[in-house]
Amino acid sequence: MATYASGLLGGMLIGLSAVILVVSNGRVAGVSGIAGRLLQGVQTATGTAFVLGLILGPVLYRLVLGEWPAVVLAASWPIVVAGGLLVGYGSRMGSGCTSGHGVVGLARLSRRSMAAVGTFMATAIATVYLMGFFQ
Repeated sequence: MATYASGLLGGMLIGLSAVILVVSNGRVAGVSGIAGRLLQGVQTATGTAFVLGLILGPVLYRLVLGEWPAVVLAASWPIVVAGGLLVGYGSRMGSGCTSGHGVVGLARLSRRSMAAVGTFMATAIATVYLMGFFQ
């Protein structure tokens, strides 16, 4: 069970933050939407707090556990950058990202979010399958 504890705790904290944002602000906790509004200069207080929380999470992890969280990138930097740009473009095109659709949209039983998450998952599965051929 200890293996799953950090994932379980992280998921509970993500869900709690999504609930707090909806209850306090009436806004869906989608990272791409929050970051996009922050870059546009809209809802800067909420956006700044949210993005700072994302950045300070690993720092808090280090303060509590005494080490940085393990991050392993199995791809080269150009692939990581290209993937990040494609995810950003796709999240704007799909009117939301995995956090907005997957965490909040599915909880609200949104059909659009169900379609989006199904598309995310199918694409991820296909990508992993295809990348196996190039390894």
